[in-house]
Amino acid sequence: MGCDRGEGYPLDGEGPARSVDVEPFAIAATAVTNREFRAFVDDSGYVTDAERFGWSFVFDAFVTPQGRKDVRGHAGGAPWWLGVGGASWSQPFGAGSSVVGLEEHPVVHVSLNDALAFCTWARVRLPSEPEWEYAARGGLDRRRYPWGDELEANGTWLCNIWQGTFPSENTEDDGYSGTAPVRSFPANGFGLYEVSGNVWEWCADRWERPRPKEAHVTRGGSYLCHESYCNRYRVAARSSNTPDSSGGNLGFRVARDG
Repeated sequence: MGCDRGEGYPLDGEGPARSVDVEPFAIAATAVTNREFRAFVDDSGYVTDAERFGWSFVFDAFVTPQGRKDVRGHAGGAPWWLGVGGASWSQPFGAGSSVVGLEEHPVVHVSLNDALAFCTWARVRLPSEPEWEYAARGGLDRRRYPWGDELEANGTWLCNIWQGTFPSENTEDDGYSGTAPVRSFPANGFGLYEVSGNVWEWCADRWERPRPKEAHVTRGGSYLCHESYCNRYRVAARSSNTPDSSGGNLGFRVARDG
């Protein structure tokens, strides 16, 4: 687990590479989709944190015209993230948007609290960080990505991340500007899809680095990651967020004991 390559961010605590034991476990092949999350909401009546707060963070280029009428500032140090009134899992781009046609895309605008509520309903759990990394590696030892060390394979993109100049130009060489449907890219050696890019995924572990003490680990990077700004789509890369945080690139996948 971890990395000694020196290509990450020191405060993220990727290194040193070390041996970690995990007990047998099962993990979902994909992130939870809008279709699956809707089944949970319809059955339980659950209201997400973003819906209770009345807003969530949306990438600037995706905000709907109606959403732009209710912008509540931007994320510190990241002006491309706008706090948009009405943005939530069911209105991912702000008021006037919906998930119709996005049923097989990963659900976003989901906080840790929301993910845990889904897990309770579905009788599953979030993966631990070591479980997540073990599964994401797909049986490859100390490789940069789930498929090896090269980002592209003969000119073919194997994950959904930003191409071009971040944040001004996305050439969409991988075929997507935002989220991609699950199973859009090849699975790794363990049959897991989109463990690099697409959406950040919550893990059960608390973040132990110098950030808010209640922060939890997120893994995998997202469609907004780019080597010039956030090359955290590598398998060893890690980040964190607070339990009630949500945004247009934050989702989760589930696990259970083996």
